[in-house]
This record gives sequence, C-alpha cells and structure tokens, in this order.
Amino acid sequence: MAAVTAALVKELREMTGAGMMDCKKALVETDGNIEAAVDLLREKGLAKAAKKAGRIAAEGLVKIAFSEDGKTAAIVEVNSETDFVAKNEEFKSLVNTIADAILNSEVTTVEEAMALEVEGTTIENMIVEKTSKIGEKLSFRRFNVVTKNDDEVFGPYSHMGGKIVTLTVLSGNDSELAKDIAMQVAAMNPTYLNKEEVPAEVVEKERAILTEAAEKEGLDPNKIPMIINGRINKYYEEVCLLDQTFIKESKTKVSKYVESKNSNIVSFVRYEVGEGLEKKEENFADEVAKQMNA
Repeated sequence: MAAVTAALVKELREMTGAGMMDCKKALVETDGNIEAAVDLLREKGLAKAAKKAGRIAAEGLVKIAFSEDGKTAAIVEVNSETDFVAKNEEFKSLVNTIADAILNSEVTTVEEAMALEVEGTTIENMIVEKTSKIGEKLSFRRFNVVTKNDDEVFGPYSHMGGKIVTLTVLSGNDSELAKDIAMQVAAMNPTYLNKEEVPAEVVEKERAILTEAAEKEGLDPNKIPMIINGRINKYYEEVCLLDQTFIKESKTKVSKYVESKNSNIVSFVRYEVGEGLEKKEENFADEVAKQMNA
C-alpha cells in the first residue's frame, strides 16, 4: 500500500476543495492514487464544493450564542450565496452549530475554528459537505467572543432575521438599556465607542479631506480652521457611539442618556451580513442566454 503523505492530502484538497479528512480517506481507499481519489470524491459529491469556491458568498446569517453561566457570548457570521439558502433550516442549524462550537472553545482565528471537531467531524468538513448538499458556496467568515463581569449586562439585538446583529456590554444590570444601546448600534453603525478610540491618523486624514473641500468652496482662509474643527466634531458624532444622538430621544446624546441611567457602555460589536464583500449582480437575460448556449 502506498504511503498517504501530508503533501498528497494537501494536493488533493487543493484540486477538489474537499475536507482534509475526506481527502485522506479517499487516498487510503485508492491506495494513494490521486486521480482515482479525485474520481471517488466526485462520486461522493464532495468535490462539487471546489467548483463553487470562486463564487461570492455575501448573504447569510449572524448568530449569537451564550454560555450557560451567561458570562460569555460568541457572535459568528456564516455566508451563503443567496438569501434563499440563508433562510434554509439546514443552513440555520449549521450556523448554530458553529456558534456553539466557538463558544465552547478557546480558538482565536477562523483557521483554528475550522479545525474544531464537532459531531465526529470538523467545522471545515461540515461546511464542505453542506456546500455540496445545498448547492451553494458557504463560508465561515468571522467571529468574536465577548465576556462580561458579574456587575455587567449583555444587550443583544438582531435585526431582519439575523442580517444585522449587535451585542453591547454595559455596567449594571439594566438589560432594557443594554438592548436599547444595541438597537442604536444597529441603526447608526458607529465605528468607535468614543473620540479617544479614533486613531490619530484617521482624524488627520479626515481633517485633510475637509480642509481641501473647504478650500474648494472658496471659504475665508482665516475661518477655515474653525470651520474644520466644527466639521470634525460632526464627524465624531457620526462615528463615535457616545457622541451620537440617541435614537429614542432626539435631543439627547447617547453618553448623557446612559449616564442618566447610572450606567456606562463597556463595549459593543456590530456584524452586518456581507459588509465589505462584493455582491454579485446577475443580469437575468444574460443568465438565461448562458444556460441556453451551454
């Protein structure tokens, strides 16, 4: 029997897109014959995922899982190609399984998470198998694990069935306030908690852009510095959660509202499905023509 080396497994995996263990088993069954192993994986339907590897998966779901003691939360994003699949119960089950696996592990990267063993297989193999079965490219994109202290409270919020999911941590035990702030984060999409978190280079870049725009407007050069400072403050009001106007009270800043409730915002996480990914837009007529000419 030919030796099944790690290099051979890697080569087969790159050729087919199948999971590592599936590749190893196929090579063992075919006595190390890589061509026969490819055929075997195709017969099993596990190589179909490779054909979908180049597609863009920008739909999907975000899910939060909480530990039994309520002190830890894992937020994950798993993508599909279409919203139709994202609503599929089998896909939802996959997302739940991944979230629970992350919650009960100590992984810090997606690569480490893909190797986690769940239900007798790995997350990576599970995704490959579901990709083959469902018929769309599925992708585990990212995750975040958040912990809180006993004197803090989580504020989870899910919008549009898991398209936008936010999680806040506030001091105290006012869960309603924590959820209100999570809704604020979902609606207003802040990037930072406060001004101090905004990197100096980001502020300087924004200042340069605003200055150039002011000069093109033909404003009085002596007044430009004061005008730019005002516009920088407006920028902070857009990107900093504490400086934003509270959506439930239009004349109150988030910072003042939270302070009035004797609380503080410790942290927040906001995941929006597919943000930053290029979404493929198909021309229906062209798609039909392609199929007719295939």
